[in-house]
Amino acid sequence: MTRAVAAGGYVRRIRTFDGTMMVMGGIIGAGIFINPAVVAERTPGGGVALGAWIVGGAIALAGAFCFAELGARHPRAGGGYAYLRDAFGPLAGFLYGWTLLLIMATGAIAAVAVTFARYFAALVGAPPASVTPTALAAIVLLSGINYLGVRPGAITQNLFTLLKLAALVLLIAAGLLAAPAASPAAVVAVASPPPLALLRALGIALIPILFSYGGWQQTNFVAEEMIEPERSLPRALVLGVIGVVVVYLLANVAYLRQLGHAGLAASAAPAADVLRHALGKTGGTLVTAGIAASTFGFLNLVILVSPRVYQAMAADGAFLHALARLHPRYHSPGGALLFPAGWAVLLTLSGTYGQLLDYVVFGDWIFFGLTAATLFAFRARDPRPTGSGTFRTPGYPLVPALFVLAAAAVVLSSVLSNPRNAAFGTALIALGLPAYAYFRRTSARIAQP
Repeated sequence: MTRAVAAGGYVRRIRTFDGTMMVMGGIIGAGIFINPAVVAERTPGGGVALGAWIVGGAIALAGAFCFAELGARHPRAGGGYAYLRDAFGPLAGFLYGWTLLLIMATGAIAAVAVTFARYFAALVGAPPASVTPTALAAIVLLSGINYLGVRPGAITQNLFTLLKLAALVLLIAAGLLAAPAASPAAVVAVASPPPLALLRALGIALIPILFSYGGWQQTNFVAEEMIEPERSLPRALVLGVIGVVVVYLLANVAYLRQLGHAGLAASAAPAADVLRHALGKTGGTLVTAGIAASTFGFLNLVILVSPRVYQAMAADGAFLHALARLHPRYHSPGGALLFPAGWAVLLTLSGTYGQLLDYVVFGDWIFFGLTAATLFAFRARDPRPTGSGTFRTPGYPLVPALFVLAAAAVVLSSVLSNPRNAAFGTALIALGLPAYAYFRRTSARIAQP
């Protein structure tokens, strides 16, 4: 097959199926195995809990529509970084990339690698002392695979996304087909709080739900490596998000059928409880294996896609110049891949990644909302650009406006629930201001004859 080379030097080797697996793999982590218990605890009944997951899925789909049009309009490496840069200026894009590199992506790599290592150790009976070395080995292994090019990384992603989907299908089948442990009344029983209290409960429940649905935007980072991205990227985003919404809803129905609303709210490990009831001791082992595969796949995705942001920043002269280069043979952003891997290793060894992620977790949704808002700027400049494919966000401008408002609500809820963390997170993001000035000055000196 002839390899099409994009303008930036990347090779177009990602198909629609690969992109869909990236979308689904970027969303499904360990959250669906644990967070439904948190949602049940925050809602007055099973019907409200399911309704919250439906609302969260609708918000995620609205965001996917926005990013689908953005990707069709601007199929560039870096995704959100490129959109923010082109719509609101280079500083906005840099602050996004800076936060991604400093904590959001690298902290997630460290945290997810340790989570994988813990479940892997439990699966194989390894001692607790093996967790950190296993986490480091996972980071190094996946960085090496993705260094060899986007195709090995995509194949790895496909494999582990299919494995995590298989684990969820097993969970759903066990929950729906096994004799229910809860009575039908316990599944749908609902208290009757006042409308305002019900609305408040729904809002609080949506926070873990929206974080469970997050991650689909990462596929836009590799748009420049997709075959016909103007068509394949929107398809991957929409199909992937819809697929995850369906899987999440069925998983919650399975949880409620087996545990009931009160039992789900009281469960520390609902997936394990359901499979143990249906399959005995083997069920617990399967859940452990499923979470290990799920976290490993998510880890691969973050290592695969996020370096494209740092490479785009460096190519713009807004970051370390050496990270702008692509490998001459593999067409991978080698330096931009190894640099954050090294930082993630240091975060893993330091053990500070969890606290740092707590500080900036609200920042993820700040940039979610801002990136979706770039669609308004691009539409104002060019309502119907030529050569950008046929995809347009349904229900524009209402759909992107609702998504931006939902993102703002998540940020506000995060700030109100922990103002101290929000203050520290804001300070960490603000450190990007002097960093931006430094890299721009350095770039200007290099450009001088």
